[in-house]
Amino acid sequence: MNAAADIRDLFTRNLRTSGIYIAFVGIVALFTILTNGRLLSPGNVTNLVLQYSYILILAIGMVIVIIAGHIDLSVGSVVALTGAVSAVLVVREGMPWWVGVLAGLGVGLAVGAWQGFWVAYVGIPAFIVTLAGMLLFRGLTLQVLNNVSLSPFPKEYGNLGRGFLNGLLGGYGYDTFTLLIFAIAVVGFAVSSWRSRRAKLAYRQHVEAMGLFVARIVAVAAVAMWFAWQLATSRGLPIVLIVLAVLVLTYAAVTKSSVFGRHVYAIGGNLSAAQLSGVRVKRVNFLIFLNMGFLASVAGVVYSARSNAAQPGAGNMFELDAIAACFIGGAAVSGGIGTVPGAMIGGLIMAVMSNGMSLLGIDQSVQQVVKGIVLLLAVAFDVWNKRRATEARA
Repeated sequence: MNAAADIRDLFTRNLRTSGIYIAFVGIVALFTILTNGRLLSPGNVTNLVLQYSYILILAIGMVIVIIAGHIDLSVGSVVALTGAVSAVLVVREGMPWWVGVLAGLGVGLAVGAWQGFWVAYVGIPAFIVTLAGMLLFRGLTLQVLNNVSLSPFPKEYGNLGRGFLNGLLGGYGYDTFTLLIFAIAVVGFAVSSWRSRRAKLAYRQHVEAMGLFVARIVAVAAVAMWFAWQLATSRGLPIVLIVLAVLVLTYAAVTKSSVFGRHVYAIGGNLSAAQLSGVRVKRVNFLIFLNMGFLASVAGVVYSARSNAAQPGAGNMFELDAIAACFIGGAAVSGGIGTVPGAMIGGLIMAVMSNGMSLLGIDQSVQQVVKGIVLLLAVAFDVWNKRRATEARA
């Protein structure tokens, strides 16, 4: 297939996946123009990473929940409860910072096991279980904190949400270590893409034209190194970005290549067929919510470290931002469709819109209206795309 046909295929058959990337580029370009370049300044790019990392972490777990045909409304409250438990142990009781981190992660796993039990083994719909959890865990947060904030955390704990790796390899006006890490990542991406292409050719599968393949690698490399330069000329490599990158790579591989990932898609695509095929549906659903609780606790640790405090109102509305990121990123309302990279792009779209509107001085109430409209349009596109596919088969 030649490059022209590949491009046409990209914008037609793959509209669902390619459209979100085009929309992201367009939104970034729009707000860059409206803010006179402030959106993409080194300092603001770094702030984007720090301010929205915990939403992206939540979106990783949420997209797996949504692919399986469920929803989780409790993650914002779990974020708050995680930070509260960590603060009580570290700030109030004076324990080492890592004890607070482990305790927070333990709380997330316990919450995930609790909700997974009711959804998977009792059979209560996830909407009801997590709605109850939203109220339950928020109430527990208020009790743990006695309705007051606790701060500050030790520096080591705070570094998880607002720390940087800078100056490890020197550099004049920029951080060499940050550029090196991104360069290694770009090389790894290129090698992985090349091996994947060769494997497909070996099995006589369709691959894109060489020109388009090279153009894609060059484009990704250019964007990645530009992003690295912005970070390197600001404050260096954010520690939370390393955490996020590890999670994204791990869960992208899990959902794409593991048995568990295939079973999640099978349950969301056709529950009856999954059961008849021998998928242990109850066990998979339990693990889905156990994982969501774990990732919510990771987000809770990052958020409390970033804000340097545990607050009774922490995590408010986080669940809606995470859900919106998944749907904007291409997840289907009915389940069975969605990817971790898509959820990340959806989260970045939300982040760019929020940050861009803040830079323009737009009122918070207007920002909520815009986010609501974007979410509605994303779901409408999903419905339209599914209807078009059904009509094409008919």
